Amino acid sequence: MNALNVRGNLFRQILAALAGGLILFSAIVILWMIGYQLAYAGRVFPGVSVAGVDISGLSPNDAALKLSQTLSYPITGKVLFRDADKVWLASPAELGMVFDPSASAIAAYEFGRKGGLFSALSGQISARGLGADVAPVVIFDQRVAYTYLQNIAAQVDQSVVEASLRVEGTNVVSEPGRLGRSLNLDATLIYLGAQLQSFRDGEVPLVIQETAPKLLDVSSQAEAARRILSQPLTISVPNFREGDPGPWTYDVPIVANMLSVNTVDNAGVVEMQVGLDPNKLRESLSDLKVLVDQNPANARFVFNDETGQIEPISASTIGRVMDVEASIHAINDALLRGEHSVAVVVAEQAPAVVDTASGTELGITQLIAEQTTYFYGSSAARIQNIVAAAERYHGLLVAPGETFSMGNELGDVSLENGFAEALIIYGGRTIKGVGGGVCQVSTTLFRTVFFAGFPVVERYSHAYRVSYYEMNASGSIDTKFAGLDATVYFPLVDFKFQNDTPYWLLMETYVNQSARTITWKIYSTSDGRSVTWETTGPSNVVPPPPPLFEENPEFKVNQISQVDYAAQGADVTVDRTVWRNGQIYFTDRFNTHYEPWQAVCQYGPGTEDPEQAAKKSKLCQPST
Repeated sequence: MNALNVRGNLFRQILAALAGGLILFSAIVILWMIGYQLAYAGRVFPGVSVAGVDISGLSPNDAALKLSQTLSYPITGKVLFRDADKVWLASPAELGMVFDPSASAIAAYEFGRKGGLFSALSGQISARGLGADVAPVVIFDQRVAYTYLQNIAAQVDQSVVEASLRVEGTNVVSEPGRLGRSLNLDATLIYLGAQLQSFRDGEVPLVIQETAPKLLDVSSQAEAARRILSQPLTISVPNFREGDPGPWTYDVPIVANMLSVNTVDNAGVVEMQVGLDPNKLRESLSDLKVLVDQNPANARFVFNDETGQIEPISASTIGRVMDVEASIHAINDALLRGEHSVAVVVAEQAPAVVDTASGTELGITQLIAEQTTYFYGSSAARIQNIVAAAERYHGLLVAPGETFSMGNELGDVSLENGFAEALIIYGGRTIKGVGGGVCQVSTTLFRTVFFAGFPVVERYSHAYRVSYYEMNASGSIDTKFAGLDATVYFPLVDFKFQNDTPYWLLMETYVNQSARTITWKIYSTSDGRSVTWETTGPSNVVPPPPPLFEENPEFKVNQISQVDYAAQGADVTVDRTVWRNGQIYFTDRFNTHYEPWQAVCQYGPGTEDPEQAAKKSKLCQPST
């Protein structure tokens, strides 16, 4: 126990001595620093320099003055850029460098004064013994440097040139590739910043990236192109028979004009491919397709109400369709094999319904919907268009699940196809145009579909209320029909509905010109659906604007004619509920907005008081 006590006392004495020594050392350090700080109060510590300029013992202001007078590097310095035999020499100032002597002096003054006790002491001792060169404070506007380097890049950069192959006339010309070079501005900017910070003249390396061409040799492709142009190309229909179109021969200059060269990347391997340009070949084949294609057509039928059977009125036809994309591949593959006589790729298409089909097979067993609209007061041209359009749909079949497009079946509305010029709505005006009256047919179909309970996929109303579509059997206006019109201006505007039953639909259209009626019938098999509906009738009614009077240079003096008619604007909401076997199947809503429509009268040049002349003729009156 006595030995342990002795050792413990000795250990405590040693610790006390060490603590005392540490306190003494700290006191000495503190006294040194205080004395040193006092000795150099407001002055830079000895041994401190900025960019090699000694500013020991100077105040920050004096130090800044000395630095500004001594360090002229931004103006007189030289920075060199080199690319082979091309050399660019610039001053740091031209490269966006600005030296800040005040900030540099302050940075030098703070050397040995910042940080903890021992860090500051270490700085003071290091500066006094070995010297301390503080980095100058510079402002580096990289935008200026970037602009300068961009000028160099304009002279250094060289686009990579791939091996090329082109056709000049009927000759094939090939050229090798070339290395590409590009100045990396950002990487070069890093090196430049380091050089400017050194405050010394020097050369800054230009970081130039080289890019090898992906294609070096295209001699084999050039040879393939020459084989393609070695003789004319002949295209024909497969299994050519008398009466078939073609064959068609393309002379070498035409083939040369269609030849294309493309590079493709196959899993990182770039290859050049030659062949006829798919776009040009597609354009040419599309023209041939019109001659080659024969669309399949279902047989057309009418329903015999007495026998309950369908009877064919036109036979079905087998279709033939050119596969343009497959034909493009077939032609190019044949040419690469050295073959110059190629058959296009076609596929025969059987009609879905032949003329021997029965109503039982198709599910066409009864009349399920019928609607009639009226067109009293229509012109002969408008009636002609109604008849021409209605004929397109008579006897037509709609498959189960099919979304029927009225526009697709209507086809081209032109004078050549039996249509006449009549009034249409176009560009905010009622004008003469081919097909005026077709919307009488689309409106009749819409109402038939509406009351049959089929989903309406697409429907557009007219811009304003048209009297024809609100007429009842007596020729009077019945506002319950407002909002039940549909317009078709294909392909921009269409009417579509879906046959959501498992049965085919047979549509029949009947135009009674003397009675001014069109009736649309749909035959199928009832699935137990029925329709109830409600309408707001015309609401938010807006009177038409005042009549517009405009001069028509083609009219004679005092000649006046009304070319558009006033109509009230209104909103109509029609709600439909489709029931099936006593349960709600679906509901839908048809919102229609009609613009108020302005009456327009045109008069000849020199007509005095056209409004009064119109009033005498009872034209374009506000009460219309």
